[in-house]
Amino acid sequence: MTVLELTNVSKSFGALKVTDDVSFAVPKGQALGIIGPNGAGKSTLFNLITGNYLADAGTVTFLGQDVTRVPAMTRVRMGVGRSFQIPQPFEGLTVFENLLTAAAFGQGKREAEVEAGCAAILRDTELLRRANDLAGSLSLLDRKRLEMARAMATGPELLLLDEIAGGLTEGECQALVATIKALHTKGTTIIWIEHVLHALTSVVERLLVLDFGKVIGIGAPAEIMASRQVQEIYLGLEV
Repeated sequence: MTVLELTNVSKSFGALKVTDDVSFAVPKGQALGIIGPNGAGKSTLFNLITGNYLADAGTVTFLGQDVTRVPAMTRVRMGVGRSFQIPQPFEGLTVFENLLTAAAFGQGKREAEVEAGCAAILRDTELLRRANDLAGSLSLLDRKRLEMARAMATGPELLLLDEIAGGLTEGECQALVATIKALHTKGTTIIWIEHVLHALTSVVERLLVLDFGKVIGIGAPAEIMASRQVQEIYLGLEV
C-alpha cells in the first residue's frame, strides 16, 4: 500500500521555482530520508505534503486520495502528522496536556477519548517521567521528544520529522534515534529531513536528495551517498 505519492509537483514563489517537477512514492511502513543543501527546497516540500502550501502543478496523493487542494487541517485529520525544526510547545501546559491538546484537535475527539493513547505515546517517546512537568521546563532533548510526541498524538498514518536531531549532543542524538527506531519498528511510516547524516541513515531504508528543488537521486542510503553527483552537490567535494 502506498501512503504518499507526489507526481510532477512544482511550486514557485514569484520567479523562483523552489520545487521542480518532484515525483516519488512512500509505501506503508517505510522510512524515507530527505537530504540536500540549504535552500534545496526540503522545507517547501514538507509544506506541500502537509497542505501549508498548495502546489502550482502536479498531484499529491495520500492513502489513495488526491489531496492536492485539501487544506492543512483536513490533512492532519486524514493522518498527516508533522514535527517542526524548532519545537514550540505550549510552555504553560504540562507535557501530558500538550499531547491531549494535539490529540483532541488533530483527531477531532474529546479529551477523554484520547487520554489512553496519549499515555501510550508518552511511554513510546520516553516522556512518561515528565508527564506532569511544564513543557517550558524541558531540556532540548525532551522538547524534541515532545515535538515528536505531539505529532504522534494526532494519530498519523504518515509522520514527518523536520531536522529533529539538530542541536543535540552526540549522546542526546543517539537517544533520540533509538526512540525513532522504536516507533519505526512498530510500523510508523516516516519521512525525515535531516542534516545529521549518521542519525538519518541509521533509520531510513531510502534516501532522496534535493538540489535547487529537483530530485537528483533516490535509493538505498549506501548507494546514494556513494554517488559522485551527490558527493559533489551535497557534500561539496570534488570527486
